[in-house]
Amino acid sequence: MPELPEVETVKRGLAPAMEGAVIVKAAVNRPDLRWPFPPAMAQRLTGARVNALRRRSKYILADLDTDETLLIHLGMSGRMTVSGDPLGRFVHEHPQAEKHDHVVLDMDNGARITFNDPRRFGAMDLLETAAADSHKLLSVLGPEPLGNDFHEGHLIAAFKGRNTPVKSALLDQGIIAGLGNIYVCEALFRAGISPRRKAGQIAAHRVAALVPIIRQVLQDAIRAGGSSLKDFRQASGELGYFQHSFDAYGREGEPCRREGCAGSIARITQSGRSTFYCVKCQR
Repeated sequence: MPELPEVETVKRGLAPAMEGAVIVKAAVNRPDLRWPFPPAMAQRLTGARVNALRRRSKYILADLDTDETLLIHLGMSGRMTVSGDPLGRFVHEHPQAEKHDHVVLDMDNGARITFNDPRRFGAMDLLETAAADSHKLLSVLGPEPLGNDFHEGHLIAAFKGRNTPVKSALLDQGIIAGLGNIYVCEALFRAGISPRRKAGQIAAHRVAALVPIIRQVLQDAIRAGGSSLKDFRQASGELGYFQHSFDAYGREGEPCRREGCAGSIARITQSGRSTFYCVKCQR
């Protein structure tokens, strides 16, 4: 599942082709993805201008001049690609249509935005822009980890009295929006905190130190274009490269990269997900 850096990377890739442009033709080639598409979605999108693209957690939001917002979730295998962009940042020729091209948006600047999703775990919805924050998928989300509402006081208060492992707490989207398995593993490694530790038992100063570490991990991943594991591609079709910088995730049995540590990376299962950490230096 793409996490915050991957979704942010896709959003930034789409922005030059979509922001300020009009959708001259919207093709919706099936009735649903993970859930049914909203009624008359193609007609509601056709003729709309994209005022702005933004991201909330793992969702891309396209604010339209019709006072509606197109919500996009990539799911496990969803890809949004751009072709024909007149700015020359993408391939000029539109590719041949593929079997799983479920939604195609032709823009008035010559760009084509294609949403391809072989496993159909992605989703799209149209919602009233003014009421977007109350949408069922967005209203339950905590603060953005790169925003001002995510700070030391928030995380200390959220962890207080929690008897769940710290990794589970960080994956709770009501505490922090957008964090997933990969970047939680990386953040806990940098912080030297064991993923097994109970969130409520970690000293406040160590919890506070997690805030800038989480921000830095995410910013490093965004600069690298995200992590390409299995299906993820940027909007240009290129791979992300942060997976080459992983200190913990996917490195089972390999030496710990922390200076002076002679330990190795272990893998355990927590809540059905693989967790990677150094058993020696993460406490």
